[in-house]
Amino acid sequence: MKQLKKTTKQDHQTKVKVTDKTLREFMGYNMKRTFNVFHSDLAKVLEPFDLRMVTYSALVLIVDNPGMRQSQLADALAIERPNLVVIVDELERRELILREPSKTDRRAYSLSATLKGKRLCEKASQANRESEARLLSCLDEETKKTVQAALHLIRISSGRGEDETDKKVQVT
Repeated sequence: MKQLKKTTKQDHQTKVKVTDKTLREFMGYNMKRTFNVFHSDLAKVLEPFDLRMVTYSALVLIVDNPGMRQSQLADALAIERPNLVVIVDELERRELILREPSKTDRRAYSLSATLKGKRLCEKASQANRESEARLLSCLDEETKKTVQAALHLIRISSGRGEDETDKKVQVT
């Protein structure tokens, strides 16, 4: 009598070829997959500086906008204000930023980078530039400009208002 081979779950999984052909038709899906490539690379790039994407982004914004309020930073990062406290606390604990009462509003705090924070920001930004150059080396300069312009247009025309990240934050 012939014995039948028992099919295991693993056998079945190796036979099934998964495709995302339909999903690849969608711009958002492709943008998300590309973001994942950049995010993963950036995480590795920032690790030697003991920064994560969100702490790096916050530090860059504070360096570029000295005196900005915490509420402005939360808006620029598109995160809830209560969640921002942990980020600001971490940057302050590491002596990368100063959090001081606002001169115009006693309820608000102004944020500015320390010299240590500015130096770390510059080193991390240079590492990020090198990483992006490596990732984008397959594109010529004209294509890079076109992609940037297209991404900017998508953000602007999304109906969510003006793109505040393209303006210098008003310090009050």
